[in-house]
Amino acid sequence: MLGRTDRRWRQVLLIGFFALFAAALGGRLAYWQVVEVERLRRQATSQIEATVLEPSQRGNILDRHGNLLATTEYRDLLAAYPPQIAPPKRAEMVNQLAAILGLEGDGITRIRALLDSSDEYVILSRQLTDSQSERIREAVAGNRMTGLRLDTQPVRVYPNPGGAPGTTLASQLLGFVNRAGEGHYGVEERYQALLGGQPRTLTALRDPRGRPLGGTEVVRDPGVPGATVSLTIDASLQLQVEKELYAAWVADKARRVSAVVLEPETGEVLAWASVPGYDANDAATVASVAPSLFVDPIVSEVYEPGSVMKMFTAAAAYQHGVVTATSRIRDTASLRLARSVIHNSDRRGKGQIAFQDVIAFSRNVGTARVAAMLGRDVQGAAAVLFDTWTRLGIGRRTGVDVSDEVTGLASDPARKRWAAIDLANRSFGQGVAVTPIQLASAFATMANGGLRAQPHVLRTVKDEPVEVPEKVRIIDAGLSDELRSLMTHVLTGVPQYDEGTRIPGYLVGGKTGTAQIWDSTEQKWAWNLYNFSFAGFVGGDRPQAIVVTRIHEARPDVAGVGDFRLGITSYELFRRIALDTIDALDIPPVERTPATASAGQP
Repeated sequence: MLGRTDRRWRQVLLIGFFALFAAALGGRLAYWQVVEVERLRRQATSQIEATVLEPSQRGNILDRHGNLLATTEYRDLLAAYPPQIAPPKRAEMVNQLAAILGLEGDGITRIRALLDSSDEYVILSRQLTDSQSERIREAVAGNRMTGLRLDTQPVRVYPNPGGAPGTTLASQLLGFVNRAGEGHYGVEERYQALLGGQPRTLTALRDPRGRPLGGTEVVRDPGVPGATVSLTIDASLQLQVEKELYAAWVADKARRVSAVVLEPETGEVLAWASVPGYDANDAATVASVAPSLFVDPIVSEVYEPGSVMKMFTAAAAYQHGVVTATSRIRDTASLRLARSVIHNSDRRGKGQIAFQDVIAFSRNVGTARVAAMLGRDVQGAAAVLFDTWTRLGIGRRTGVDVSDEVTGLASDPARKRWAAIDLANRSFGQGVAVTPIQLASAFATMANGGLRAQPHVLRTVKDEPVEVPEKVRIIDAGLSDELRSLMTHVLTGVPQYDEGTRIPGYLVGGKTGTAQIWDSTEQKWAWNLYNFSFAGFVGGDRPQAIVVTRIHEARPDVAGVGDFRLGITSYELFRRIALDTIDALDIPPVERTPATASAGQP
């Protein structure tokens, strides 16, 4: 049989095919190794490397005298690798950890469950004390415990106890920092960029579950450390104010009690507190059981202030020449306005009395009559009163440098017409809602000569003074003198106010406010539930501190119509805080003659 004659060509074709295939593979390999080498290298690296952002050292917060209010310390996080712990040894380790960490009951059960889990990595405790860390290191070194790891973590610490049990100093003013290094509420949130700095960027190898492996870190960007800042508050005064608020909270059985102390010439906040506060060192627990405590009522919660707003009506009346301090105003028990009737709180009238006594004795009817005199008709009078509110900051944010400030509620008559009853009610503080910081800023302007100083809490950044806006004239100095004298007359002309606020050698003045609370659920006024306020000043030769107090939702003993009795009244609380302020600022007393004292002059 003859052999095939096409074998050579088949071999040639086969060799050619393999040559082309090899050339293609070589070309592709060359493409990967030469052209795509950097991309492939980056892709491979990304699979075993993790980019980590680490918060920089957070800046400290100090008070005006350099006392530490907030700082960052480093504490160990305790983690475990359950697969590396032999089952027979786990029960013994649970007992050892319980003894070191001070655990009982549910705490022991939690540790046992974590060590018995199938997870490769578990967190046993996020924050150890130095003593606990040392005892665990000794146990691991002695081979009494295995499969544990200590990771050092930054922890925000608030070192000063507050004036109420279970709180830290100035908790609502300062806010807190979460585990990610982010500030929440108060100064910590408002100045996050300053305090937090820029995070450090690094890369590290990671385990199969994507967690960075310690010891493999490479720093890519060192970041920028946070700045140390000092605040305007005085830590010693802050503590005393918190103690006074706690005493009033207990005595009055109120939902909350708040106060702010403001320097009227500069706008610096000297103290700022509410009770109950919270422990900022344990913010996670607070968030789970009582998150409402984070909301700061001085800046983030509005309320009807009641008769403190009569000072705004007086300011409008004085400025527009409607009345003087001695103008006679007819005060009756009630006043009918169309289908509505307003009453004095005691349901009585005092007849013809001086305007300064209308304000001093807090006569609703007399104040409403003066408000009606502000314009030719209701809308004209409403426009004048609203303009006074607006210029003094009611219905607007003050711009104070803490987070979450609200505007308040002030109806503009140019947008929604006021009826006669609206004008009357708003003239004595109903139908308008404010924040305590708004009242403090407005009363500072009325008392300091008529200039608005920007309220603020930041004093220095890295020891450099912070620039604040220049003061702006809101009312003229003569009007400020009249209003200051009126506020002094309020406290000296009414016996119980005089007794409750007098501080020999010092100038005091202010205005009280009582407002019943509207129950939106029941759509009626809550029975015997009130907000009590006081806004005023204290000083030696001039007003040197504005003090605003608010007793939230208290149920007073009622001795008679309009006669409310509290364990500690808003004006008595003012006096206590005023005395603390005199001591903190070292304000010397000034001798006064009866004539100058009654006129409210130094």
